[in-house]
Amino acid sequence: QVQLVESGGGLVQAGGSLRLACAASGRTFSNYDMGWFRQAPGKEREFVAAIRWSGINTYYTDSVKGRFTISRDNAKNTVYLQMNSLKPEDTAVYYCAARGGRRSSGIDVINTYDYWGQGTQVTVSS
Repeated sequence: QVQLVESGGGLVQAGGSLRLACAASGRTFSNYDMGWFRQAPGKEREFVAAIRWSGINTYYTDSVKGRFTISRDNAKNTVYLQMNSLKPEDTAVYYCAARGGRRSSGIDVINTYDYWGQGTQVTVSS
């Protein structure tokens, strides 16, 4: 089992920044790909960003490229999402997720993830 706890959400004005963190406990963190997903009211949960277990490769949905950066610190068992130039459409509950097995594909696919955090609210005012 892997337990994930997100933090860092809050209320920010458009153009501002937030840094989300996801602390993992349980099994060996460095064996897991890590992803960030979000869910806005009335919408389905969607992929935001992911990072491979090695930390070498990162992936982003088009709408956040150039604004968000995912990173991980395997020594601290933590993955981060730095969010800059925030827009009102970024408002959502943000979830951290982990998937094991060092799979080669589908890193942006929700149902390939095995463990989920409880989510943290991000609200961007206009």
